[in-house]
Formats: sequence, structure tokens, C-alpha cells
Amino acid sequence: MSAHYKNGGDPGLPAEIPLFRRAQAGCQQSLTALMHRHDGLVQAVVRQQCLGDLPFAEAVQAGRIGLWRAILGYDPQQGWAFSTYAWPAIMRHIWQAVKSHARHEACVRIDSQCTDAVSADPAILVEVAALQRTLHDLVQRLPGRFHEVIVARYGLDGNLPASYRQLGVRLGLSHERARQLHTEALVWLRHPAHCQVLRTLLQRHTLADYEVADAVAQRWLQQRAGRHGR
Repeated sequence: MSAHYKNGGDPGLPAEIPLFRRAQAGCQQSLTALMHRHDGLVQAVVRQQCLGDLPFAEAVQAGRIGLWRAILGYDPQQGWAFSTYAWPAIMRHIWQAVKSHARHEACVRIDSQCTDAVSADPAILVEVAALQRTLHDLVQRLPGRFHEVIVARYGLDGNLPASYRQLGVRLGLSHERARQLHTEALVWLRHPAHCQVLRTLLQRHTLADYEVADAVAQRWLQQRAGRHGR
């Protein structure tokens, strides 16, 4: 089947059209049959991608998610061969997995380096612990959606950091509005009225530091007022 896809083939169509219709109507058996029939397409896409450090099996699994979404969204009446329609969806999910894996590996390396650096100095450990507690308390004080956005965006709940698109889906918003909420949450966190203890620990509590933070907050308030027509 993989060789057939490499040659541009699309096995089963138009005989598969009823399967697509039933799968999109919720028939699990038809969906499973299509996933099995077109798994060779996933294998073909994976073999053509640069996976970095992502294991092949994880790339295939990510590609299968793309295949599943393509099956549910495919409309034969548009005139596209299924392989042509599904290929970008499969590739996109593989690349998302590659990027997520790369971010995770980078975080692991940074954590390891930080641990090695501070483990030799008890004073640094105390400072780091104080910063972590203070930052945690500050994030916990974030109001409403700001808290949810910051936790998800930086993976503070133990999950992988979420993209703006993923945040939008979670909150029922556009990815642009999710990006705006993230910016607004950072402005809130940086404002002197909220982060005085953290700024003191970081030695960023001079008058000049506060003036800069306040200016940023004022610009954000003006932009926000403009977006809402006030």
C-alpha cells in the first residue's frame, strides 16, 4: 500500500465513498476500516519528513491523528483524491509532534543544566525556591481566564505548553484572541501593583523599573479600549 501511495494512487475510490459517508456519520467500523486502508499513506508521509529526535513510532501515531481528521473532513464531491486532501493534514500533525518533542527535550536539557548549576550552592537553592514560591503565588492570583491561559501556555499543569490555536479551542475563542489574552495576562503579572515581592527578589524594583512597567500597562489599556470601542 505504501508503494501505491508513492506512485500517487488512491486505492478504493470511488468504491470507498460510502465508507467515508458512514464514518462521518459516526460509524466506528467504517472509520476503522478507512484508517486501516490508508495507514500506508501515513507511513509514506512520515518517511519523507525530517523527524529530528522524534521516534518513528511517535511520528506515525501523530500522522494517524491527521489521517483520522482528514477522513472526517473529506468531501469527495470537491474533486480531490483522498491522498491529496489528507497528505497536508498528516504532515501538519507530524510537524506539530516534532516541534512539541523538540520543546520538551530543550526543557529537559535546561532543567538538567539548572539543576547541576544550583546543586553546588545551597544559597542559590534557597533563592530559587523563594522565586518559585513567589511566582507560583503570583500566578495563582491571576483572575479568571488569565490564569487558565498562563498555566496552559507555559505547561504549568504538567502538560506540554499549548499553542495559541490550542488555547483558542479550549476557551472557545479565536487563536488571535487567545494571543491577546496571553499578552494581557503578562501585562497584569508585570504590573508593580501585583509583582512587588517578585521584583524585589529579582532586584527589579527601582523607580525606573516601575515606570517602564506602568507605561506598558497604560499602552495595553489604551489598545484594549480601542478594541472594545471605548
